[in-house]
Amino acid sequence: MLNQNNNTRNVVLITMVLAAIAMRLVNTQFPALSNFTPVGAVALFGGAYFTDKWKAYMVPLVALFVSDIIINYLYAGKLTFYSSSLFMYACFMLMVWVGTFIKKVTALNVIAASIVSVLVHWLVMDLPFVYGMPNTWANYGTLLVRAIYPFETNMLIGDAIYGAILFGGFELAKSRYNVLRTERPLAL
Repeated sequence: MLNQNNNTRNVVLITMVLAAIAMRLVNTQFPALSNFTPVGAVALFGGAYFTDKWKAYMVPLVALFVSDIIINYLYAGKLTFYSSSLFMYACFMLMVWVGTFIKKVTALNVIAASIVSVLVHWLVMDLPFVYGMPNTWANYGTLLVRAIYPFETNMLIGDAIYGAILFGGFELAKSRYNVLRTERPLAL
C-alpha cells in the first residue's frame, strides 16, 4: 500500500510539473513575457517534494529539456541548442538544490527560495563568457544591469505566481488526500 501511495504521489507531482512547464510554451509566444515562466518554480517544487532526490532533478530537467526542444523547433524550425544552454541547465540544477532546503512549505520559505533561485540565475547566466564576451568586470556589470528588467523581474514574478500555484495546489491536495502525504520529511 505504501508503494502505491508513493506511486500516486509521484504521478501527481510529475503531472503538476508537466502542466507548469507546458505554460512555458504559451509564454514564449509573447515577447513581453520573456522569462515569465514556471522554470524556477518547477525546480524549487521538484527539489522540495520529490522524496527520491534523483527524481527531484530528473523530472524537472527532462521537462525543461523537452520544452526546449519544442520551443527551439517552433522558433528556429530545427533542433538547436546554444552554448548558454549548459549554463542554464546548471542554474536549473542549482535551483532544484535550493528547493531541497525547503523543510516546511510556508509562503515565506517559498518566497525566500524563489529569490535565491532568481539570484542564482541572474549571477550565473550573465557571466560574460556565457555569451562569448570578454570576461571583464565592466561587461559583467553591464549584463547584470541589462538583465534586471524585464528578464529577472519577470522570472521573480513568474516564480511567485507559479510557485503559489504549485506549492499551494499541492499543499491543498495533500490536506484533502492522504495518499499524497509522505512519512518522510521534505528535503532529505
